[in-house]
Amino acid sequence: MSYRLSLIIPCYNEEKNLPILFDRCRDLPADIEVVFVNNGSNDGSAKVFEHELSHHSNWRLVHVTENKGYGFGILSGLREAQAAILGWTHADLQTNPLDCLEALKIFTAHPQTGFIKGSRYGRPFFDRIFTWGMSIFETLILGKVLWDINAQPTLFRRNFFSQWKNPPYDFSLDLYAYYMAIHHHLTIRRFPVLFAPRVHGTSHWNINWREKWKFIRRTMGFSFHLRTLKRRKQLQ
Repeated sequence: MSYRLSLIIPCYNEEKNLPILFDRCRDLPADIEVVFVNNGSNDGSAKVFEHELSHHSNWRLVHVTENKGYGFGILSGLREAQAAILGWTHADLQTNPLDCLEALKIFTAHPQTGFIKGSRYGRPFFDRIFTWGMSIFETLILGKVLWDINAQPTLFRRNFFSQWKNPPYDFSLDLYAYYMAIHHHLTIRRFPVLFAPRVHGTSHWNINWREKWKFIRRTMGFSFHLRTLKRRKQLQ
């Protein structure tokens, strides 16, 4: 079957969220391939996946034995995806996988669009402040306007993905994809998506200021790396 979209959903220790996530994904049409990535989970996720995925011909599972990072899980799914349009979203239920349908409408209405990303609303005040600060920092360092970098979903065409060289394995993948879209002069469109509270579990980085600082340091380091590649004209 020819799919319109392959949607990658990386899952790390989301056992309790998976049944709700599956319920939402059942409302996706059959011409959307859903690629779940069991990204090195050490909870009971594997059994939940085994029970559910056999019932859906357009659902697939990529099993990663060791968690090497959020970005590694997404990249593992993207490499197995079959559609001409690729994308990803989160498994924590803070964004709805059905948001990808609105993104597909944008691709249909505006065929020149090369990159689509959500724009979050409904977030706590201090999380918005954190995002504004990081957006300002990235914009100043990289010389391009970058805002709400980690918003979901993220969609693009396969030929854009084929141009990526050495993408990062951690949360910097969102920044990398967004910046590369700007670097390649793709037409970028954003659309509003509701960002809801988690149903089960906790964030793997947005827990406290100590973990946020680790996230900031990693992101800053990768930002300077991108700027160095840009100055040396080593970005493909």
